[in-house]
Amino acid sequence: MASNFTTTRTIVITGGGSGIGRAVALICAARGDNIGVLDINADAAKRTAEDALRSGAGKALGLPCDVAVEEQVEKSFADISLRLGYSYGLFANAGIGIRGLIHELPAATWRQVVETNLTGVFLSCKHGLRHMIAANIPGSIVCTSSPTGFVALAAGAAGAYSATKGGISSLVRCMAIDYASYGIRVNAIVPGSTETPLMWRNIDAAEVIRLRAQLSKEIPLGRLAEPEDPARAVAWLLSEESSYVTGSHLVCDGGILAKASVSV
Repeated sequence: MASNFTTTRTIVITGGGSGIGRAVALICAARGDNIGVLDINADAAKRTAEDALRSGAGKALGLPCDVAVEEQVEKSFADISLRLGYSYGLFANAGIGIRGLIHELPAATWRQVVETNLTGVFLSCKHGLRHMIAANIPGSIVCTSSPTGFVALAAGAAGAYSATKGGISSLVRCMAIDYASYGIRVNAIVPGSTETPLMWRNIDAAEVIRLRAQLSKEIPLGRLAEPEDPARAVAWLLSEESSYVTGSHLVCDGGILAKASVSV
């Protein structure tokens, strides 16, 4: 059966209203891709889509979507397929971080983190894959994992977030095997400390400058990432340049995972 893939690709990005997701949208737009932006913040999704058009996207669409709600995810993919064409690429990136020690964490908070971060990736991939398979598109999926999926944060109190990122990493490996026969590649990006709203969500505003300086001393490359740093890695995974890469984790963390925490 002939593929329905054309030279103009449609890339869907969840959590595309800000941070790394927004940066990926603009990088892919600059190379002429159609851009579908999903974000729980409708205004942010619309702004990114408008900026994607200005950056060179053939078409762009911003839609409000809570990735934890399947009906919204399903409808969003249907709308994007109708208006932009079937997706070649998916960046399953939407996520939240709520800190708390496990013995103090309300079950409702645990569920909120799991449903957004892990179930949200599952639902995004589920409906993205359905559209790719229906259109016979040999596409690419990238999911956002984290160093916390491999090691614990020194600051602690990230059990729920870390558990979801470890789950995403396992899901990526399984999907890479399950969908290789369809020509669909599945990989993960592992961004480190990045200057995004999520990075500082749980930090008192008065502490941000001090903690940024402290982190910069602890990260081997000497600085936090800008959103464009991991975004360029994601864009590569969404391109044909990475056509033989699947089931992999592309670590873009400034050296965090390579560094032991002890000084002697």
